[in-house]
Amino acid sequence: METTSYVYKEGATPNTRAVVSSKNKIWAPAAAQNQLVQIGVMTTFGTSESRAVDPLRGVGYGDQVAEMVPSATEPIAISVERTMLYLANMFQVFGYEGGIDGMVRSLKHHRWPFDIKQEIVFSELVNNEFPTAKRLGPTLPLATGSRAARSGIFALVTYYEACWINDHSVDYPSEGTAVAENVSIVASDVYDPNADGEYDETLNGGNNPFNDQLGSDRFPTT
Repeated sequence: METTSYVYKEGATPNTRAVVSSKNKIWAPAAAQNQLVQIGVMTTFGTSESRAVDPLRGVGYGDQVAEMVPSATEPIAISVERTMLYLANMFQVFGYEGGIDGMVRSLKHHRWPFDIKQEIVFSELVNNEFPTAKRLGPTLPLATGSRAARSGIFALVTYYEACWINDHSVDYPSEGTAVAENVSIVASDVYDPNADGEYDETLNGGNNPFNDQLGSDRFPTT
């Protein structure tokens, strides 16, 4: 898979406090590379997840919810749209030896899962304003594999582990010229790679009234 042509040349991005998509870098194990490579000519990258929250009620207590009980979370879903290149198709950017790299032509040829890394690179404006103490925290490592790392720019990193493609489509339009590929992906797990091992029963994830956090009035601390 070829990843060094002018098609992958980086350009400038604006400095804003709002997150812009041009600073969203997606990395995957490109075929024949043996390392995570930033995906190029990607039109969209989206994630979604859901879980049921079941209400509990008691007979004789009227129309009142006693408690809401979260159910198991569904695997996080990832959607990607990307322009197909002669030397790099969608299968290749996620590590499968298709296209010019091998015989993979179908989802039924995929035998191993892959990982995806997402970096939301901070703008220089936000990078300079961010509190110094929190820059050393586990959720704000340096951006890797780009000029951002050499310039000391921080990024919010998310790791999607053991992913499988469960839907793949290609559109060959009659009136347009560029060919687009679309995939739907499910990930086995999602986490901050710099804090792996801290995701257990004692996770300090916020809204805990017993940990000096405001939380809900349903659980008063006094």
